[in-house]
Amino acid sequence: MSVEEALAHCGDAVDAGGLSYANLDHLRAQRTGFPEVVYCPGKSDEQIAVIVDRLALHAGVVVATRATESNFEAVRRIAADATFDADARIIAVERQPLPRVGSSVVISAGTADRPVAAEAAVALELMGNAVARVEDVGVAGLHRILGHIGALRTVNVIVVVAGMEGALPSVVAGLTDRPIVAVPTSIGYGASFGGLAALLAMLNSCASGVTVVNIDGGFVAACAASRINHLAANAQSTS
Repeated sequence: MSVEEALAHCGDAVDAGGLSYANLDHLRAQRTGFPEVVYCPGKSDEQIAVIVDRLALHAGVVVATRATESNFEAVRRIAADATFDADARIIAVERQPLPRVGSSVVISAGTADRPVAAEAAVALELMGNAVARVEDVGVAGLHRILGHIGALRTVNVIVVVAGMEGALPSVVAGLTDRPIVAVPTSIGYGASFGGLAALLAMLNSCASGVTVVNIDGGFVAACAASRINHLAANAQSTS
C-alpha cells in the first residue's frame, strides 16, 4: 500500500490541526459505534473546549464526562449549542442526535446515588438509547422495586446503581431474566470503604446475570448497556 493509499484509508482519522496535548481518534465511531468521549479531569478548560470543538467537526455527537461549570463555560464560548447536565456532569454537543432505540432502564438505590445514575442515563441517551429512570428504590424498602416489575421484565438491559452494602443488583437479578450492569457507588459510611464494600458484594452476587463495573462508573456502565441494547434492538427489528 502506498503512503497516499494509506492516508486515504485513514481519512478523517488524521487530525489536520494537530494538538500537542491530544491525539484525537476520529474513527472511534466506525470501530465501536460511538465517537471518542472526553474525560475532563486533568485537562484545562481551554484544552477541553478545543478538543470538543475539534471532535465536533467530525462527529454528530460529542460528549465530555465529569465536567464542571467552568469546563462548560469554556466549551460554550466555542460551541454555543453545547449543553450541560449538572447532575450527570456531562457536556454534550448534539448536532446530529442519534435516534433513541430499544429500551433500557437505570435504577438507583438511593437519592445519594443520583449523580452516578444520572451519568449512566444521560450517557445512554446520548449514545442513542431509549432510557427510563427508576430512583430511590433501595432494599431498605423492598416494596418500592417490586412496583416496577413490568419494566424489569420487558426492557433490553438494566443498569443498577447502589452504594452502602450494594445489595440491589442481586435483588433485581432475582426478579428478571434481563442482563444487569451493576454500578457500585462510593456512597456509604466508614466500613463501605469508599464503595469497595458495594463492589465486592456485587462481584460476589449469588444472582445470575450480574456484570459489575468500577466504583462510580456510570459512564462505563452506559457503554456496556448501550451495546447490549443496540444488539437487542437490531435483532428485534430484523425478526
